[in-house]
Amino acid sequence: MGPRRLLAFPGFRRLLYSRFAAQWGDGLFQAGLAGAVVFNPERGASPLDIAAGFTVLLLPYSIVGPFAGALLDRWDRRRVLVGANLLRGALILISAACVALGVGGAALLVLALVAVGVSRFVLSGLSASLPHVVPVRNLVEANALAATLGAITAVIGGICAVFLRGLFGAGNVGSGLTIGIAVLGSVLAATFAVRFARGALGPDEVDEPAVAMLAVARGLFDGGRAALRAPTVTAGFVALFAHRAAVSISLLIAVLLMRYSFTDMGVLRAGMPGLGQILAAGALGVLVAGLTTARIVARLGRRRTIILALMVAAATQAGLGLPMLLPTVILATFLIIYAGQVIKLCVDAAVQRDVGDEARGRVFALYDTLFNITQVVAVTLAATAVPLDGRAPDLIIVATALYLLGLAGFLLLSRRPAR
Repeated sequence: MGPRRLLAFPGFRRLLYSRFAAQWGDGLFQAGLAGAVVFNPERGASPLDIAAGFTVLLLPYSIVGPFAGALLDRWDRRRVLVGANLLRGALILISAACVALGVGGAALLVLALVAVGVSRFVLSGLSASLPHVVPVRNLVEANALAATLGAITAVIGGICAVFLRGLFGAGNVGSGLTIGIAVLGSVLAATFAVRFARGALGPDEVDEPAVAMLAVARGLFDGGRAALRAPTVTAGFVALFAHRAAVSISLLIAVLLMRYSFTDMGVLRAGMPGLGQILAAGALGVLVAGLTTARIVARLGRRRTIILALMVAAATQAGLGLPMLLPTVILATFLIIYAGQVIKLCVDAAVQRDVGDEARGRVFALYDTLFNITQVVAVTLAATAVPLDGRAPDLIIVATALYLLGLAGFLLLSRRPAR
């Protein structure tokens, strides 16, 4: 079924519009916060400050994510979507006021941490509600459409933050105003969600949340055992671990280079506009991977595709990362994000194909948790070694070595017999 026919379902349209509004606001809020912390002339951003910012963006997905799905199986999802969006809107306004008044440090990071954690509930609620608005036979197409367009909408939100900072100014007040605009996404998302009837988005059966939390905690261990029994999944996890760690190091270096080292080169920009171009390059990599991965896998097979992607990523790190020039950094962003997304799509397919349905959700929950924690650890360790100007060829070599180690681990584990 094509996108036009999917949009014929009114519930799907409403849920899609709510997702677009929520993810646009997320993109604007996160990019605006990054601009306020990293590219604000009234604040000095150290590598550890930037690492703390990455932690704010990733840790809620690691901690909240596995429990969000279980709680959403117990609470009325319509009520969760409305309430979580309104709560997030309030947190965005408070964060914006803090930025405008020059408040920083732990207080601002905690506010942002909670706001992003609430966003996780929103996105999980939207995904869990999908089977209630489209026929089961169309879930794959509907999920692909919603996820792809939602990711692109989030990037558009980030680009809007770049534009608004240019309009309002890069100082505390301008940054605060930019962040405050993100509340529109939360309000619109809640407005679309409230139009559903009570109970229309599920769940069909309701249990106590405390039981859900205990079940999820146990489920993470069950997911680990299920992943270990499938060699393709275990090997894929190693490949994706390597990518997530390496790309975190590279992104930290790129942000510091944009902030302290690069200058504009024609249409290529440094500073906050340069961060917008990096976001656009990464989004293009995700889009191209979505369009080409199936064809590559059909020709080479999933195992060879992952091997090729790891080799491309390693070559890109060394060949385009080491020069540390503005054009090569943007091109490297596209190629590395492209290769990483190819790996992710192959690993997703391995979980969907080689893990039993009774354990698949728990494997995905473990997957999400461990990989985001890997990124937090990698960027924090890199922040302790990278110079302020971002010129760290030794860390680029470390990132390249991580891809090669991931390749070695993948080759070794993918030949292990299934248990």
